[in-house]
Amino acid sequence: MSAPLLLMAAGGTGGHMFPAQALAEVMLKRGWRVKLSTDARGARYTGGFSHAVAIEQVASATFSRGGLASKAMAPFHIAGGVMGAALRMAREKPDVVVGFGGYPSIPALAAATLLRRPRMVHEQNGVLGRVNQVFATRVDAVACGTWPTAMPEGVEATHVGNPVRASVLERAGAGYIPPGDYPMEILVIGGSQGARVLSDTVPPAIAALPMEVLSRVRVSHQARDEDMVRVADYYAEHGITAEVQPFFRDVPRRMSEAQLVISRAGASSVADISVIGRPSILIPYAAATGDHQSVNARALSQAGGAILLPESALTTEMLAAQIETIMTNPDGAAQMAEAALGCGLPDAAERLAALVETLASKGRRS
Repeated sequence: MSAPLLLMAAGGTGGHMFPAQALAEVMLKRGWRVKLSTDARGARYTGGFSHAVAIEQVASATFSRGGLASKAMAPFHIAGGVMGAALRMAREKPDVVVGFGGYPSIPALAAATLLRRPRMVHEQNGVLGRVNQVFATRVDAVACGTWPTAMPEGVEATHVGNPVRASVLERAGAGYIPPGDYPMEILVIGGSQGARVLSDTVPPAIAALPMEVLSRVRVSHQARDEDMVRVADYYAEHGITAEVQPFFRDVPRRMSEAQLVISRAGASSVADISVIGRPSILIPYAAATGDHQSVNARALSQAGGAILLPESALTTEMLAAQIETIMTNPDGAAQMAEAALGCGLPDAAERLAALVETLASKGRRS
């Protein structure tokens, strides 16, 4: 008898793909076969997945990007993706299908609904994404990363937390070195959307630090391709040691070595920050659906582990003042790190895996 098969479907951002990677790592250890369904954008985030995970690219589309012609063709692209997924699913018969949100998860979830395969969704954010909103009433279980998350009437959700990758778990609760008279690290991560405001405000805010602090600071700044040169040039012109890249593959290491993290409030970033336990300044993406990034940041902020700065009120002066407050207050920074750690759920992937196996066993009995 072959090992049970888990089919995961995730959209093309790190916020969807990183929890999927974390679940895959656990399910492989439990003896499952794992397959990932995503699109070309999502395929960019599969470098950290085990080679044991089969990856297929599917045809999908979004109604929120592109011109009129692109939007008019979207239903046909999605329908083609669903048909293809249904044919593969009828042949492979996955034991469980898990959707992590994003338009590329539509084909697998729709096919699983048509073929009545055991299925569930995991919502990372404090507000259901569009695709998960549609499928929440059509799946056998809904798992939430942020609690509470509002659900459609009649839908009960299970809080499991946001799964973090093994590379994050390796540094869970890593000892925090508070700011002091030695080299200090600031990590700036912007997520896959809307990071330009960080590239506009963070470099001048860091440059405004007192010279006795600034002379000891090193910066790792994740910036969009189109912003990289100007951000790197700004740091260099102000004598600040900085590494600027569009994507850091070793974010967990950099985060564990940082005295401060400045970040968007994407669900995966918040989960990483809390599991590792670092002081942070969180700047939610103002255009996020349902302002879900503000909801994501709420627990960490209320616990005292993060400073929450709304983008609408963000200024270089305000950000500089908050950075200085943390980088010149070692006791306060250490308390923030401890508070952040108290919000972490390092066993989220295990809890989600348990739900998957429960769903699979119910499916076999029915």
